[in-house]
Amino acid sequence: MDEVIQITKDIKAGKIKPIYFFMGEEPYYIDKLTDFIQENILQEHERDFNQTIIYGRDTTIEEVVSNAKRYPMMADRQVVIVREAQELSRYIDKLEAYVENPQPTTVLVFAYKYKTLDRRKKITKLLDKVGVVYESKKLYENQVGEWIKRVLSGQGYSIEPKASSILVEFLGTDLSKISNELDKLKIILPKGHTISPKDIEENIGFSKDFNNFELRSALGEKNQLKSYQIVDYFAQNPKDNPMVVTTAMVFGFFSQLMQYHGLKDKSKQNVSKELKINAFFVKDYEVAARNYPMRKVSGIIGALRDIDVKSKGVGAASMTHHDLLKEMLINIFY
Repeated sequence: MDEVIQITKDIKAGKIKPIYFFMGEEPYYIDKLTDFIQENILQEHERDFNQTIIYGRDTTIEEVVSNAKRYPMMADRQVVIVREAQELSRYIDKLEAYVENPQPTTVLVFAYKYKTLDRRKKITKLLDKVGVVYESKKLYENQVGEWIKRVLSGQGYSIEPKASSILVEFLGTDLSKISNELDKLKIILPKGHTISPKDIEENIGFSKDFNNFELRSALGEKNQLKSYQIVDYFAQNPKDNPMVVTTAMVFGFFSQLMQYHGLKDKSKQNVSKELKINAFFVKDYEVAARNYPMRKVSGIIGALRDIDVKSKGVGAASMTHHDLLKEMLINIFY
């Protein structure tokens, strides 16, 4: 994110490179940077004649270069944007000659999603030398909460850790989806507001009481009543709460709990670092560790592997979603 901010700052300051190559597994920042250049390099009245948008599947490297070599009309520079540039991956080496001598009045932008160039290749080294090569890496699940917090902070909002975890649970690590949902909340909620689980339930539609995050919490507390209420809800809404997701979440929680038991340093800071969790949730593991000794946790992990196999139809074809969930709880609590 810091690199993205620096790229935009440099462009605003007039430090503009002849080539920008945005690549990587996470499309969110590739789109954001491409859109920023599209909207900020040229004045609005200059764009009709000096801004060209091409799509990788509809063009060739030769056509891209031909467009890039043109001179601007009644403007200091032109912008050529190649969206979905990964479609040109097999021919990207053909770009070498142009990169060695780029047109100084052209800003050539590649939005190269879901793939990366080999850093050892000549083309990558050339691009890095004369332009900007930015790799947009996929965030791990434990990093997304901090990303949400940082994005909202920059826009005058804050969010409760629990609310952030609910968003990640339901939307995963797709930053574009998360950003879209946050935009909805910002329309409704005033600046300075701290987003809560209730805000998410009322305005986005995710249940703040019946979700995998709450199930994990109930299991850690050994709250059998609440756990059964949640799995009953899951059984009634199987499409929104697939068994494979629930099993993976519970398995992940008890695997982390096993790791917690093995830590010599159980300070909040160290647990947060080793388990890759927000420090706010360390107390959940402290509670769970008191309720489940290491030997019990080991047995639960083994039972969850069996449940996962059964949920995929192996040796339990006649078991319903509800039956599997109840068997999971029995194996955990008894």
